[in-house]
Amino acid sequence: MVVYHHDRYSRQIRLAQVGEAGQKKLRSAGVVVVGCGALGSVLSDLLVRAGVGRLRIIDRDFVELSNLQRQVLFDEVDVQQRLPKSEAAVRKLNHINTEVQLDAVVDDLNRGNVHALLHGYDLIADGTDNFETRFLLNEASHQLNTPWVYAACVGTTGVVMPIIPHHSACLRCILDQPPPPDINPTCETAGVLGSVVHLAAAVQFTEILKMLLGHHAEITPGLISIDGWRNRVVRVVVEGPCRCFESQNYPYLKGQSGQQAIVMCGRNAVQIIPSSTRLIPLEEMADKLLATGAMLPIRNEFLIQMHINEYTLTLFSTGRAIIQGTADLATARRLYAQYIGN
Repeated sequence: MVVYHHDRYSRQIRLAQVGEAGQKKLRSAGVVVVGCGALGSVLSDLLVRAGVGRLRIIDRDFVELSNLQRQVLFDEVDVQQRLPKSEAAVRKLNHINTEVQLDAVVDDLNRGNVHALLHGYDLIADGTDNFETRFLLNEASHQLNTPWVYAACVGTTGVVMPIIPHHSACLRCILDQPPPPDINPTCETAGVLGSVVHLAAAVQFTEILKMLLGHHAEITPGLISIDGWRNRVVRVVVEGPCRCFESQNYPYLKGQSGQQAIVMCGRNAVQIIPSSTRLIPLEEMADKLLATGAMLPIRNEFLIQMHINEYTLTLFSTGRAIIQGTADLATARRLYAQYIGN
């Protein structure tokens, strides 16, 4: 049985905006963090330390050396073990606060599992790295009537936007559709300043806290843009309520938009999501791949990883794969079909 330690949150409880009643609300709340990269790792740390009762962390990727510059929950041991990010995060967070119920989900959030993974939680926090998933979250949030907080960082700029379905503007109110990849900067092309991640995550966390505590009148409306290099903050007010879903049109949830092969942000990699989820016995698959002469440097309970010439293929137990070394969808699909199957 987990014992609730009042002293842990004493400095937070002293805040007029929180108090004893507010801390009880946080203890009974549940938050889903979608994506545990830079923003997601900082935000998860803040939420766990604040005493949010339940935290589900969903991430499709594994820890790499280039993550350590800004993804605060990971270390070199996680890199060596190629641990999935959500699993590595939960292991760290369990050492910070055992009072929080933590759930690591090693998977991609997509239209096939979005309702099951988000259902029963009070709020959705965006830690993703692509607009496909964000537009899916935007629709799921509206359909489930669950608030979410959009956030992103690239270069020296971070943006945050709290979204309350049926009351505020939504992501589609400011972006009718995802920007084309060739005009959308990534961490690889533009870099990312570690401190701006913390600035954006701090604003995102504060807006989440307002929502969970019921301070709706104090939620900052519209899009907040933070230039971490010049120390400038700009707010773009977008009037609500949203009118984007009056026709109940949810193209990403219905599969009318989106794709099963997705170029990943700043990774020179493509993610392949199988059309139907299937559990793959990783040990058996590893033996088959070894028989082809493939090099398998990593084998654990979560994934297997193989080198194919200049490419690296990482296969998860659900059949999802990440092919590194190319941003070409056709090449990624070909490698997947050749080594994993259809």
